[in-house]
This record gives sequence, C-alpha cells and structure tokens, in this order.
Amino acid sequence: MPSYDYDIGIIGGGAAGLTVASGAAQLGAKTLLVEKEKALGGDCLHYGCVPSKTLIRTAQVYHLMKNSRAFGLPALETPPVDFQEVKQRIQSVIDTIQKHDSDERFCSLGAKVEFGEPVFRDEHSVRLNGATVSAKNWVIATGSSPSIPATQGLDQTPYITNKEIFSLDHLPNSMIILGAGPIAIEMAQAFCRLGTKVTVVQRSGQILTKEDKDMADEIMKVLSSEGVAFLLNASVLHVKDLGSEKEIVLKDGEGKSVSLKAEKILVAMGRDANVQALALEGIGVDFDRKGIRVDDRMRTTQKHIYAAGDITGAYQFTHAAGYEGGIVVSNAIFRLPRKTNYTFLPWCTYTDPELASVGMNEKRAREAGIDYSVWTEPFKRNDRSLAEGEEVGKIKLLLDKSEKPLGVQILGPQAGELLSEWVAVLNAKVKLSTLAAAVHPYPTLGEINKRVAGTLLSQKIFSDRIRKGLKFFFNLKGRACG
Repeated sequence: MPSYDYDIGIIGGGAAGLTVASGAAQLGAKTLLVEKEKALGGDCLHYGCVPSKTLIRTAQVYHLMKNSRAFGLPALETPPVDFQEVKQRIQSVIDTIQKHDSDERFCSLGAKVEFGEPVFRDEHSVRLNGATVSAKNWVIATGSSPSIPATQGLDQTPYITNKEIFSLDHLPNSMIILGAGPIAIEMAQAFCRLGTKVTVVQRSGQILTKEDKDMADEIMKVLSSEGVAFLLNASVLHVKDLGSEKEIVLKDGEGKSVSLKAEKILVAMGRDANVQALALEGIGVDFDRKGIRVDDRMRTTQKHIYAAGDITGAYQFTHAAGYEGGIVVSNAIFRLPRKTNYTFLPWCTYTDPELASVGMNEKRAREAGIDYSVWTEPFKRNDRSLAEGEEVGKIKLLLDKSEKPLGVQILGPQAGELLSEWVAVLNAKVKLSTLAAAVHPYPTLGEINKRVAGTLLSQKIFSDRIRKGLKFFFNLKGRACG
C-alpha cells in the first residue's frame, strides 16, 4: 500500500476546513491544515460574518440613540461617529473569537497547522513552502473572493470590497454600493445609520433577488425611509477616479444617463470561488467559474479529494460550510456514505428588520412548478413586537397541496433567532398541530410561530361543519352578540 505523510490534508482554514480538521484530528486521523493567510478563521471571521454583525449592532445602537423620542425618552444630541473607535470594537470581537480558531488550539486537538500557499503536484501531494507533502485524502476549502465586474475604468479607480470596508480610517461622507445582495444591503443600512450618504445601484428590478419580492420590497422601503437611495434596473457604463471623489456613470431604468459621485465605491456583486493557483487542472479535478464540481458526498471528480464551503459555488454560508465539513468527515474518516440534504437549509439577511428563510419561498416553489398556499401573520399583531416598537414585517408559511410545509420566511425583529424553531420543526417533521398546541411564553416574538400554525388549524376547527355538529349534539345556542 502507498505510504502518505498524513491521513488527511485540508487546504483552507475557514469554516469548512476548521470543521474537518477538528473532527478528523479528534477521531485519530493524522491531520494537516494549511492556510495561506496569517491567521485561521477565513473570510467569515476576518472580513465577513463577524465584523459585519459587529458593525451592524453598533449602527443599530447609534440609530436607537438618534430616535430616543420614539421610546418616550428625551431627544439626544448625538456626536458624529469616530470610525476608529468602531474599528477597534470590531477588531476586539475578532480577536476574542480568534482564540478559538488559533493554530495553538488545533495543535492541541492533534492537527498540524502550516501557513503557506500549496500547489498540487499530483493527486496525492502538494508543494508547500519548498517541500512536498502527501496525504491519503485531501479537502479543498479555499473559500471565495469578491467578484469584480469588468466595468470600464474600475480597474483604474480605487474601490473597496468586504475585505477593506471594516478597516477604513474614517467614516466616508458618501458611498456608492454596486450590487444589492445581502452584503450590499446590510452595509447600506449600517453605514447610512452611522452618517454616510449611501446610494445602491442594482442591475435588476429588485434587491435581494433570491428572496420573494414582497419581502425584499419591504426591506427596501425601510432603508429608503432611513435615507438610503436606490437605483434599480441600472447598468454601469464607466467609472472614473476624480481624486477625493469617484464618479460612476450609468444608464437608469428609463434609459437615461446618470452621473453619481461619492467618496467610496463598495463593490458587492457576488463571490468567485478561489480555484486559481491550486493547479487543479493537472490532477483531474473538474471546476468551472462557479467552483469545484462535487457529488452529494462532497467528493470531487477525484474521489479521494473533497471540496466544501464556498469553493463549490453552491451555498455560500458559513453554516453551510460547517455542515459540508461534517459530511466530509463522515465520508473520509468514518467511511460512511453520508449525503448532503439542503431541503431545509436556513439563511438570514441581517438588516433591521432581519429577513430569514428556510426551505422554499414562493419564488422557488413557482420555479419548481409546485402548487402551494401561503399563510401569514403580521408582527403588528404580536404584543411583544409592539412593546419593542416594531411593527414592520410578517411570517410566511408555505404549504403544499397536502398541507405539508415547504418553507418559512420571516421578515421582522430577530427573524434569524425566530427561524431556529422552524429549522427544528421542519427537519424533525414535527406536525403543525404540535407546534400550534405548544405553549409559548407570553409576551414573546416567538408566539408568531405558534400563531401562523394556529391560523391554519383554526379555519378547520371553527368551520361551519364543526359548529353545526356541536349544535346538533350539544344544543349550542349560537351567537350572543350581533
């Protein structure tokens, strides 16, 4: 049998790579973890989830300060934001979490951590820092990077992406955001709340295009009321560096030429898988511009080489990467043919209000040709929501013809937290009657989950047929008023 230096080698120290490394090492596999950056944690820790949510929280608090009178408090004179202070808070949160993702911790688990840029020499070995290292199995988890459009003049104009936005030396006076996906919309609201004049430029006629239009439009309405400007159905013609300002010339939805100027341009137009520089084409691993092709066991076209996380181009969420890492451990270490199932994979956009989803929304159900019904419950009928000063949003429950859940979308306060109950319900195939009968504490936002399930059942319970039956058997006398 061939002899290898390691049982498993992992390229990439983000969510997927760390999950595999931790699991494999603790199970007794001789494990190598390779990361090209100077610290483990990946984009999520350093340039994505963690810094963005920290910034969003800071902006939310500042927004509450400016709107103190809405809560019966005196109006406050809010001083301008010192972004250096904001940046320090963001870094302190990153540093705290970094301790959990340190190379020392993974060494204590039994994994060898190396920093460098590996290149595949053959299907079992890589060149790393001048040496050849081999492994019986490899996992490619190199993540993704911001996608940069080939817009005329952009390559000659300074711009920022999610990699630079959290380390700015000052709060920009103005910002143009190219794109209207989750990163773009979250940053639009956060920077607007901190005091930046923000304009969002979107190619299509809807922000958050993967979401249902009614939910996305409600978020756009909220952001517009806070001062964010939107240009939809717009195509960027060219970009120019004017020194202290940058100019974007675009064609709007009516075909008119529009010139926009701002201090900063944030490019947030999707992500590209980091497939370059690995020499995959030389070892028979198939990939395209979206990412590496994998089967439902996360195996590439070389069955002993796996790929997980953003690199596959499928579900670019940290929690999806962690889930896929677990699938890899099951197959590569336990040798169990465990397959992925994304039917009820949740996701959330952390605007205020948040928009969280699990399973199918209306858009996906229509594309799949599925007949469905929609059941809703607004937050303005939730007592806790009113007490919190939150009236925007609703929950949508999609059912198929058999009245089985297809998916849930929640637009409202703490939607991401509220969705967790549905993640458990849907994955465990809990009956809606069980959810409706479960006692929820009052007053809580979580009651909205019980209410929407109860709405479906109440139409059956309080039907004419039931009323007539009760009247026949028990001689009920009917309405007492009206």
